Amino acid sequence: MISGIVIDSSQQKPLADVAIFSNNSNIPTFSKMGKFSLSSDSAIRQLRFEKKGFKTKTLNISTNNNQNIKVFLESDNVENIAEVVIQMTAKKYKNKKENPAYAIMQKVWAHKKKNGLDNYKTYQYKEYEKIQFDLNNIDSTFMKKKIFNKLDFVFNYADSAANGKLSLPMFLNESVYKIYGENQPEKKLKKDLVAQKTSGFQDNQIISTTAKNLYKEINIYDNTLNYFNIGFQSPVSTDGFSTYDYNLIDSLSIRGEDCYHIKYFPKRKDVLAFTGDLFISKDTYAVVKASLKSTRKMNVNFVNGVFTELEFDNPDENTFLPLKNTTQFDLSLISKNKKSRGMLAKRTVEYSDYQFNKEIAAKNFENTIPKTTAELTKSESYWENNRSDSLNIEEKGIYKMLSQLQEVPKFKRFVKIYGVLATGYYNVGNAIDIGNLYSTFGNNIIEGNRLRLGARTYFSASDDWRIQGYGAYGFKDHQFKYGVEAKYMFNKLNRFQVGIGTRRDILQLGVGLTGDDGIMSRSFASSTLFSRGDNASLSSSTQTSIYSSIEPWKNFQIRLDGTLQSIKSADNSLFDLRYNYNNQIRKTVNDSHLTLSLIANPGALFSETGIDRYSHTTLSPTFVLKYTRGLRGLFNADFNYNKLQFLYTQPILIGVWGKSIINLELGKTFDALPLALQNIIPGNQSYSLVPNTFSQLNYYEFVADTYSTFNIEHHFNGKILSYIPLIKKLKLREVGIFRAAYGTLSDASKAINLSKVQYSAPSEHVYYEYGFGLENIGFGNLRILRVDFIWRGNYLNNPNISKFGIKAGIQVNF
Repeated sequence: MISGIVIDSSQQKPLADVAIFSNNSNIPTFSKMGKFSLSSDSAIRQLRFEKKGFKTKTLNISTNNNQNIKVFLESDNVENIAEVVIQMTAKKYKNKKENPAYAIMQKVWAHKKKNGLDNYKTYQYKEYEKIQFDLNNIDSTFMKKKIFNKLDFVFNYADSAANGKLSLPMFLNESVYKIYGENQPEKKLKKDLVAQKTSGFQDNQIISTTAKNLYKEINIYDNTLNYFNIGFQSPVSTDGFSTYDYNLIDSLSIRGEDCYHIKYFPKRKDVLAFTGDLFISKDTYAVVKASLKSTRKMNVNFVNGVFTELEFDNPDENTFLPLKNTTQFDLSLISKNKKSRGMLAKRTVEYSDYQFNKEIAAKNFENTIPKTTAELTKSESYWENNRSDSLNIEEKGIYKMLSQLQEVPKFKRFVKIYGVLATGYYNVGNAIDIGNLYSTFGNNIIEGNRLRLGARTYFSASDDWRIQGYGAYGFKDHQFKYGVEAKYMFNKLNRFQVGIGTRRDILQLGVGLTGDDGIMSRSFASSTLFSRGDNASLSSSTQTSIYSSIEPWKNFQIRLDGTLQSIKSADNSLFDLRYNYNNQIRKTVNDSHLTLSLIANPGALFSETGIDRYSHTTLSPTFVLKYTRGLRGLFNADFNYNKLQFLYTQPILIGVWGKSIINLELGKTFDALPLALQNIIPGNQSYSLVPNTFSQLNYYEFVADTYSTFNIEHHFNGKILSYIPLIKKLKLREVGIFRAAYGTLSDASKAINLSKVQYSAPSEHVYYEYGFGLENIGFGNLRILRVDFIWRGNYLNNPNISKFGIKAGIQVNF
């Protein structure tokens, strides 16, 4: 073992992140706060010390000179920017070229760094992550509330804040990851969760993953930084001077490296931008450290403030390596008042133990079953050795406090009530979930008022099997409906599972194209009590399905469905589905088909411990390719047919101008089919928001053998309205909307039709509609109402159409 410290000879301070090479090795070890230690199976006879801005030094090692070595590095003269004037106070300039900070930022852009991990054949490192949620702005009045009877011991763990109020730790999650990466001969990356410790919620992966998903990985050199899937202007972006004012304040040393200190702040307070500090290396013009603090008028729901601090190592003039990332969110459900009670959510990530160009075994990149709680649980000595910083007294107290809370009946009731509100299910005896309670009541023209009650087995989130079902009754048609499904997962590694189910229910088939055959999928028959016109085009369906699915690769699913169904009109006098079958008039379609689906979600994030899994909000795309084969004669099925469908959907950040949500669907049916099995361009006759439907189309207005639809919504996040006096105080956000559909219908399909529904396809012109929406309607942080105003672009002579419509709905997002 060889140990020592590296010191800046001129500053007489320890030098961090010095690359240390032993003998003739090209794999470095980095000093931490100047200190280093090396060990090797062979004798180390020579060490070479390298750091940008310093002269390389080589040191011979002997048995008498291998402990507590002091190594002094001399500065290397690097040409700096000429005539830089340090401003101790903020100053306004007539133009950016007069600003000395502009000259420095130009150098930063010219030397724009990329993540150094891309430069090595292989790399691996350790990542320590700590996430903590604190209830903030607690005062004596709050502590005396009746709700805290028998729970007042939790305040013994509260911590004093700078404003004199208390913050109460409520959640703490620590994780250690081992990251393996390979750039050659092919790109590979594996993030292996090695250990995890969560206060009080060890068995609830959803809570910890949801907490982690609040935080997005950001690159300070990108023009746009992603927070909450919303784009913020980076202070290091090449067009930063259009958003920020910069002032060169001081010059100081960060971890032994001389830096320019630049303060920046947004020119307008109500934009999605930051104020903070940049510390730029004088030698490499790299960002050594940066702080980012949101403005007080930031227009993000449930968020009062954002603070991020980043630290980097810059091993050479072209690359950077992350060292530490600390991000804190000030969250509040209702009010944006800085004194309002809410939650402080803080995440700290530290990166260490970098190793480069070291051979990595192939098994380290293999897909593995998510580790159980028992496998992730480690001893206290493990955590002491693997934490970059030890826990403070308050953080240590969280584990003890949450352990005590688990034994308090009142707290257990709180947790159960929260679970019911969040999921819609009420658990009985750790065995049965009653619900979904949010779909208990409904109404439509066929059933009148509808009552629905469902249940599912639920012993734990790790269940490998699930049986679920529902029963429904219509008080107008006096008919009982039902659905039941059972599924079992054989392999957690590739999520190989099978399922079978059956249902008899009233459905609205005209609201989707690339749907699924799921028994428990939404019917849309009772989606609203109010609608534009009568929702009479409902079908009565009896369906039995069996499926099998597998994920051979991460986020890629192969699924095979077999479906037997019988479809007829829910009321022949209101909706006619008759068709010609071998010169006979039929009212009921008998159908048997197989559907092969390929589903890719690259970059998606899921919580999965059992057969059910939950998707978390990301910017990842979804691709679906489906082939359906109808099988005539199987269980008295009427038609042979082939259908091919494709779906692509994705949210995309468009810099600081907001986010676009794109949905593209393509499809073709190669054979003539009656209306019940046709492709219906999805309409929406309700007054509520239904994604990926056409607001001004009636149900079954357009029918197509071959179709393509395009739907784009662009959410400007208030970018435009923030320039309008008075209006900007409402913090409304604008949405631009455009939808289009094109399709054709064969003469053979038209010839089958005997119903009163006149087949029509948008083949003469591309059907389109356009409009705008206002979202973020509400008060304080609770802004969940959205209203859309939509115009129909063409086909204005079609009967019983709507040329303009207003849709409204609840939309819960940041």
